[in-house]
Amino acid sequence: MNKLLKLEELAQFLLSIILFNQLHFSWWVFPACLLLPDFSMLGYLMNPKIGAWCYNIFHHKLLGIIFYSFGIFIQNESIMLIGMILFGHAAMDRIFGYGLKYNDDFKHTHLGDIGKQ
Repeated sequence: MNKLLKLEELAQFLLSIILFNQLHFSWWVFPACLLLPDFSMLGYLMNPKIGAWCYNIFHHKLLGIIFYSFGIFIQNESIMLIGMILFGHAAMDRIFGYGLKYNDDFKHTHLGDIGKQ
């Protein structure tokens, strides 16, 4: 089942690349922006609860879908880009086993503990 879930995440990541390709940005913008959602980890400098909250907001795929959909609605490719970066980044993280975080520890995710296979 784990491999099937990773394949699903890979398909979602590829979808974000396909959607990016429909926009009028240079190719380098996608990889340059792909890790930006990880700045949300700075919340962990305050405490694990705030860190988990910040991380989970910016790694929840629904936020990416909302941004992308709103960008379509107002016909703004920059907003669409934000949405697909958030969505694609979340999918990429899930492929590598990084899930949404619990409040107690960065390594405790909805996919299990990071590093334990």
